[in-house]
Amino acid sequence: MATVLVTGIVGGELFALLRMPKVTGWIATGILLRWLALPGMNTDVDPKCLDRFLPYMHFVLGFIAFTVGATLYFASLRNTGKRIGLLLLGETLVTPVLVGALLYFAGPLLPGGDSMTTQAALLLAAIAIAGAPGTTVLVIQEARARGILTRTLLAAIGLIDMVAVAVFVFITTFLGAQSGWSDALQSVVVQFGITLAIGGGCALIAIALTRTIVSPAFLGPTIVAAVLGSWGFAAGFGTSGGILACTFAGIVLTNFQHDLVRSGEAYLQTIGGALFALFYTFAGMRLDFGLVPSAAALVGLYFFARLMGKCISAFSAMSLAGVTANVRGYLGIALLPHGGVAVGLILLVSGEESGFSEEVRTIVNTVGLSALAINQLLGPSATRFALSRADEDHKDRPRLLDFLQEHRITVGLSGSDREGTIRQLASQLYATSKMQIPQEEFVARVLARDAELSTYLGQGLMIPHAILDDGEGDEIRGVLGLSAEGLQFDTFDDRRVHAVLLLATPEMERSRHLQVLSAFATAITRDANLVEQLYHARSAAHAYEVLHADKHADINYFLEDAADQAGLRP
Repeated sequence: MATVLVTGIVGGELFALLRMPKVTGWIATGILLRWLALPGMNTDVDPKCLDRFLPYMHFVLGFIAFTVGATLYFASLRNTGKRIGLLLLGETLVTPVLVGALLYFAGPLLPGGDSMTTQAALLLAAIAIAGAPGTTVLVIQEARARGILTRTLLAAIGLIDMVAVAVFVFITTFLGAQSGWSDALQSVVVQFGITLAIGGGCALIAIALTRTIVSPAFLGPTIVAAVLGSWGFAAGFGTSGGILACTFAGIVLTNFQHDLVRSGEAYLQTIGGALFALFYTFAGMRLDFGLVPSAAALVGLYFFARLMGKCISAFSAMSLAGVTANVRGYLGIALLPHGGVAVGLILLVSGEESGFSEEVRTIVNTVGLSALAINQLLGPSATRFALSRADEDHKDRPRLLDFLQEHRITVGLSGSDREGTIRQLASQLYATSKMQIPQEEFVARVLARDAELSTYLGQGLMIPHAILDDGEGDEIRGVLGLSAEGLQFDTFDDRRVHAVLLLATPEMERSRHLQVLSAFATAITRDANLVEQLYHARSAAHAYEVLHADKHADINYFLEDAADQAGLRP
C-alpha cells in the first residue's frame, strides 16, 4: 500500500502539472503498476493478489456513498421535486436503455466486440447511470458556481447514484438467478428496505452517542464508525448492500443532525488525498491495459452512448419540468463525470464471487474502467463548460439576497387577509430555515409590526418583518411569496399585492435589512421589466433566476462590489 500510495501521489501530481484531473493520473498510475508487476502485485503469478486490498476499497467506497447521501438535505430541496423526479425517471429509463441497446446491437459488429454478451451489455448499461458526486462538487467549488443548474446538479448527483445502484441490483438479481421481473423488483425493494434499516440505524446510534457520551473531539471518528458499521452489517445482504447502507446513513444523519456530517467530513479531509489516491490507483490496477487496444472501439461506443443518454434524458426531463433554456441545454453535459460508485459496481462485477463468467467480468472491467478514465479526463472540463455557458460560474460571492434561495420562494401565493398570508409564509420559513424563536412568537411580532405601521411599500410589494433579539438569530432570513393574480388587501394605492417578502432580521443585521428594503423599493419603481418578470414568474426557479440575473444587479448586487464602490475596502 505504501508503494501504491507514493506512486499514485506522484502520478496524480504529474497529471496536475499537465492541467489534467489528478484522478486520471491515479488511474493511469495503477495501470502502469499492473504492467510493472511488482512483488506482491503480479497478477500473472497470483490472479487474486489485488483482492487482499478489497476491505480498504470497501471502506473508501462506503465513505463516498455516505457523502453522496449527506448531500440530500431535504429542507433545501423544496421546489426542486418535479425536475429532480423527472430527471431520475429519465436516468432510469433513457440512459440504460440507450447504452444497453447500442452495446448489444452495435457492439458485436465492432473490433473486439465478440465478447459483448447480453449480460455484459446490461451490466454496463446499469453502471452508465452512475455519476461522480465528488468530482462534480469539486468542479462547482472551483468554478464558484451558483444558480439553478448548480442547484439541480447538487440535488441530483446523489439520487442518480442511488438509481444506478437500484438498477444494478435489479439486473444482477435477474441475471444471477434467471428469475422473473417481479422477483428481481422484489429483490430491489427488499435490499432497499434492509439497507435503509441498517444505515439509518447506524446513523441514529451515532447521533445518540454524540448527544450523550461522545465528546466533540471524537465526532469525526464516530462518523467513520457509522460508515464502517453500515457497510459491515450490510455485507451479508447482497452484492450492493454496503453502498446502499452507507448512502442511507448519510441521508439520515444529514437530515436529523446536519452539523454532524460536517464533523465527519472535516475529520477525513486531512487524509482525503491519501484515501482517494489509493482507491483510484487500486482501481486502475484492476484494469488489464493489454486488453484495451482490442476493445478501443467498444470503449468509444460506450462513452458516446452514455453521453447521448445523459443529454437526452436531461433535456427531456427539464423540458417537461418547464425550466429555463440554460438548465435544459447544459445539464446533460454537466452530468458527464463518472466516478466512485461506478468503480465500486465494476469491482463488484469483476470479483469471482459475483457469479458471472470470466468473459463477462473481463469485458465489464475493461470497457467500464477504460471509459471511466476517459470520463475522468473529459468530465470535469465538461461540467465546467456547462456551468460557464449557463452563466453560473463565479457567482458564489456574497450577494444582498443570498437568503432567497429557490426553496425559499413560492409562486401562486394565496390568501384573503394579511394574517393568513403571513402565517403561510412563516410556515415555509420555519420549514426551510433553522429558527431559534418559536414560530407563534415570531408571527405575533410580525403582525404587531404590520399593525403599528403598514409594511406595504406600494407597487404591489409588501415586506412584513420582525427584528430578532440577541441570541435569536445570527443572520437575516426570509421567504418570498408571489401571486400573478394579486392578493386583495387594503393598500394605500388600491393595488393588489403581488409580492410578499417575509423577513426575520437579527439586531446585528439591521443595516442589511435596510439595504434589502431600499433595493426592493427602488427596483419596483424604476425597473418595470423586473417587476413584470418577477410578479409573473412561472416557477420558483424562474423567480430565482430573475432576482439573481446580472441585468438585475441593482436589486441583488454583490456585497463586495458595493463595498468597493463605497470605498469601504482597501
